[in-house]
Amino acid sequence: MMTNADSPIMDLLRRDLLVSGDAVSITALGGGVSSEVFLVQDGGKRFVLKRALPQLKVRELWRADVSRNRHEYEYLKYVGALLPGSVPIPFVLGPGYFTMEYLAPNFTNWKVLLLRGDCRVEHARESARVLAIVHRQSAGDEEARRKFDTTANFHQLRTHPYLVTTGERHPALQVHFEEEARRLESTRECLVHGDYSPKNMLVGNGRLVLVDCEVAWYGDPAFDVAFLLNHFFLKSLYHMPRDPGLRQLIETAIAEYYSERGLNRGPQQDLDRRTARLLLLLLLARIDGKSPVEYLGEETKREFVRGFVSAGLQKTMPTLLGVVNEWFRGLHQRYNKRPQLR
Repeated sequence: MMTNADSPIMDLLRRDLLVSGDAVSITALGGGVSSEVFLVQDGGKRFVLKRALPQLKVRELWRADVSRNRHEYEYLKYVGALLPGSVPIPFVLGPGYFTMEYLAPNFTNWKVLLLRGDCRVEHARESARVLAIVHRQSAGDEEARRKFDTTANFHQLRTHPYLVTTGERHPALQVHFEEEARRLESTRECLVHGDYSPKNMLVGNGRLVLVDCEVAWYGDPAFDVAFLLNHFFLKSLYHMPRDPGLRQLIETAIAEYYSERGLNRGPQQDLDRRTARLLLLLLLARIDGKSPVEYLGEETKREFVRGFVSAGLQKTMPTLLGVVNEWFRGLHQRYNKRPQLR
């Protein structure tokens, strides 16, 4: 969709001297629920302009501070310096917006591939490798801790809509969600993306590129790991009774992340336990929180998640691989296939 010459976005571009030609075109791109995103073409120059929305585009009331534009811009700068090519190049930070590199259309959204059943192990391995490097390199970085002191933003965009809201809708489990919300918001270990999902990764030209970093926060690495694995789990349920190989992606991502992090045994076990518990909570949050996944429309599949999480929180699942085993055992029992145990 092309905006006209008198649009507010065109006025912004002219006002801040971001364009100079007479034949400027603006195309609205898919910005998810939280932002407006535009492709700007000014002669031979192309770039993306992104600005955050104060009210997210969901059915429920969900407001968030638009200062998250600055946090996203700073995340792109930080990770771009650490891992060139793994994020779009940021250009200009303006009042309420920023601009960045436009990635050519031969990049494909990873979520789209996974929903098609195109589950390539190399994508899972690269996503885990990049995440582990960012976590490892930012751990103990006091400048990053200061710059991404964004717990209030994280509360608005993640803790409240995902954990607090889901707990309110499941009173029998509420204490688990409330405890986790408090624990998360008191943890400061490394730079966290906060929306580390296949929908925010583009693959193409031998690259995997992260986008949508507006939840960037110096906090608990378990959130990113659990957030990524959560999407693999839910897509394995989406595809059932077909099995496109998502278990292999999950196990590859876990192994690659721990290998790249290089943690000692004690810290790794602690992180593993935190991630396993948070994964359970996020599974239910993507069914009954403020941002449910759109592809699990079948009520029996949503009920499978509710039952799995409720049972999991009542017993000990101390490791990520323990949760993986329980999940796939349950899936295969539900769909009358022989359990695949590892």
